[in-house]
Amino acid sequence: MSKVNLEGKVAVVTGAARGVGELLARKLSARGVKVALVGLEPDALKQVSARLHSESDHWHADVTDHEAMVRVAGEVEERFGRVDIVVANAGVATGGPFADSDPESWRRVIEVNLIGSAVTARAFLPLLTRSRGYLLQIASLAAITPAPMMTAYCASKSGVEAYAHSLRAEVGHRGVKVGVGYLSWTDTDMVRGADQDDVMRELRQRLPWPSNKTYPLGPAVDRLVEGIERRSSHVYGQWWLRGMQGVRGYLPAVIGTVGQREMRRFADRLTGMRTGLVGAGGAADEQQRTTLRK
Repeated sequence: MSKVNLEGKVAVVTGAARGVGELLARKLSARGVKVALVGLEPDALKQVSARLHSESDHWHADVTDHEAMVRVAGEVEERFGRVDIVVANAGVATGGPFADSDPESWRRVIEVNLIGSAVTARAFLPLLTRSRGYLLQIASLAAITPAPMMTAYCASKSGVEAYAHSLRAEVGHRGVKVGVGYLSWTDTDMVRGADQDDVMRELRQRLPWPSNKTYPLGPAVDRLVEGIERRSSHVYGQWWLRGMQGVRGYLPAVIGTVGQREMRRFADRLTGMRTGLVGAGGAADEQQRTTLRK
C-alpha cells in the first residue's frame, strides 16, 4: 500500500499528555504534521506542544463531553484551517475482580474508551469528510482476546474495535478511511500503574509468550505512524498481533479454562485489591471528575 506524504497535514491526537499520545504527537510533528493535542491536563499538554518540531496547539477537554469536543473541533479548524487525521487514543483502565470492582470506575472505563471515542469521531467527522481524511481508533490486544480481572477494559476495547469497523463501512464512500490500532502491553504509565498491584503483575507474567512481555513504546508508535501514512485499516503495534486475528475465535474457550485455573491460584490474594483507575492518566481523570463535582 502506498504511503501518504504527511508534510503539512493536520492531526488531532486525544490523550496526548503522555504515553502513546505524547510520543505519537512528537513523531508526527517530526514528519511535518501540525498537531492539535487534546486531553485533561493543560499544563502537561502545553509542555508537549512546546517540544514539538512543527506548528501545534493544545486543548483541555474531556472526550466524553460532546459539547466540549464539538467546540474543540471548531477551534482546531479555525486554528489550522483543516483536519486530515484524528487519532482517538484517550483511554483509562482499571483491574481486579468484577464482583469487587468500583461501579463508578468500571463505568468510567467504558465512558472514556468507548463513548469518548465515538464522541471524538462525531465531532471531527465533518472535517474529515471535507479533507477525505483518516481516523485511527486505538484498540488493544484486549479487543482480540478476553482476560480475567480486566472486564471493563476488554469490554471497552472490543466495543471500539467493532464500532470502528462499522464506521469504516459507513464513511468509506465519502473518502474517509478508518483504521484500528492494536497494542499489546506497552511501556506506558497505564501499564506501569497496573503493574503496581502484585496480583495483576504476576497474573500478566504468567500469560503465554509473547503476550507476557512489556514492549517498548517507541517501536509500537513507529508502527502507528506507518499505519497513518498508509491509511491502514488495521495497524499492529507489535508484529505478532496480526497472527492473533487468525485464532481469536478459539481464545474465549482457552482463556475460560486457563483463567479459572489462574483465579484459583490467586484466590486468597484478591481481597483488598485497588479498584480505581490506574496510572497517571487515571489519576488525572479522577481529579478532573472530583473538581467538576465541587
